Amino acid sequence: MGKVAGIDSSTAGTTVIVCDTQTGEVLRQGYAPHPLDDGEKPTELDPQAWLLSLGEAAKGGVLEGVQAIGISGQQHGLLALDAGGVAVRPALLRGDKRAQVQAADLTEELGGPGGWAEAVGAVPQAAYPVAKLRWIAQHEPSAAQRIAEVMLPHDWLVWQLLGRPARRTTDRGDASGTGYWSAATGEYRTDLVERALGHQVKLPEVLAPAEPAGQTPEGLLISAGTGDNMAAALGLGLGPGDAVVSLGTAGTVFAVHHEALKDPTGTVTAFADATGRHLPVVQVRNAVRALRGTADLLGTDLAGLSELALRSTPGAYGLVLLPYLEGERTPDLPHTAGTLAGLRRESMKPEHLARAAFEGMLCGLTDALDVLRNRGVEVRRVFLLGAAAELPAVQVIAPPLFGTQVVVPPAGEYAALGAARQAAWSLGAVLGSQSQSEPPSWTRAAHQLLEPGEDAAVGSAVRQQYVAVREHTHPGAFASL
Repeated sequence: MGKVAGIDSSTAGTTVIVCDTQTGEVLRQGYAPHPLDDGEKPTELDPQAWLLSLGEAAKGGVLEGVQAIGISGQQHGLLALDAGGVAVRPALLRGDKRAQVQAADLTEELGGPGGWAEAVGAVPQAAYPVAKLRWIAQHEPSAAQRIAEVMLPHDWLVWQLLGRPARRTTDRGDASGTGYWSAATGEYRTDLVERALGHQVKLPEVLAPAEPAGQTPEGLLISAGTGDNMAAALGLGLGPGDAVVSLGTAGTVFAVHHEALKDPTGTVTAFADATGRHLPVVQVRNAVRALRGTADLLGTDLAGLSELALRSTPGAYGLVLLPYLEGERTPDLPHTAGTLAGLRRESMKPEHLARAAFEGMLCGLTDALDVLRNRGVEVRRVFLLGAAAELPAVQVIAPPLFGTQVVVPPAGEYAALGAARQAAWSLGAVLGSQSQSEPPSWTRAAHQLLEPGEDAAVGSAVRQQYVAVREHTHPGAFASL
């Protein structure tokens, strides 16, 4: 029985899992937090902390007998290195939002969202490396002048495991989140790097999905690695027709597609995946945020809000919540507020407000799904992720609104699992036992399957009620989407 390992270096810590090469069965695993000086979640960090937590997570022989390793890293992080490969400053992490002004300036300089959509399929956001480079150039000019190459977190970890060779590598999935690599053309836009930083830098070689990055001094194969979202998609076993709705404070919707989408409005971001396909992504600013706000208002928690919602009926007695509590990104209404419509004496009850919160959140996510559907992306089933996916009200309301089968996977380390699956793919391709065109088929854990069933018509009616209020309150907000 062969063994491969997947390493996920997230914003909080490092997870290591060891899997059977053929079946994907998880044999061993470990975890360690990143050591932090102040105990707070940072926006920048000495990358050596990633190596320290990796060492802790792999203690006790976790990696014993492993033949290959794959690495998943947080997307959008940036390591700026000098000509000797030494970091000129701490790594800027995904959650660093200080480059908002720089992102807006870069967007304007290329003629707006349409110019960036055409160039790289993604409009600059504060988190993107291209915006971070502009921030460094403006706020730390002496450091900026020393930058000779840039890497992403997973690139840097691969490089470290390989013994810091002359060759630097990345993969198309993680590269597509930089703001200077195009998923449509498969090429860097080095002019955008120069626009942001003021001079050219060395960029990692972009590997094919099954192409190994190299071998460690001990002879372990290291696969290309990828970003955490792409690794999670690989770990979930997503394929064409599959979409993901991730329920966090904000929401993320993406799907597997056969080509990169160019969206001149900037609503769809054209990421690549870790298999050679594409992951068009739509973001919404308000998801579980709307549930927590409503729960606070009603003096309960999310479980209590779910219980209340199920005492109501579909449509919440005409009560409709537009959940735009922090403005909204889809549709583009950054300065708006939420709306509660349909108040009548009979609808002014806690259970109806609770139901309206769940329906509003899920209708907002359905809007995002429809943006992808309207651009030709096939959605045959939706994987529902996040702790809120376990709430009974979500599981009852989501399938009729989404209008398709909903899959609720068990809790798991899917980014680490995807990294391990990539390692098995790369190892098999090198040994000639696995096709280079498709990853190995691994046995999936039992998923919960939810069908719209006879409630599909009810879901359509709830959706129409929501859309009517949305169009009345924000007419034409979706006209260009």
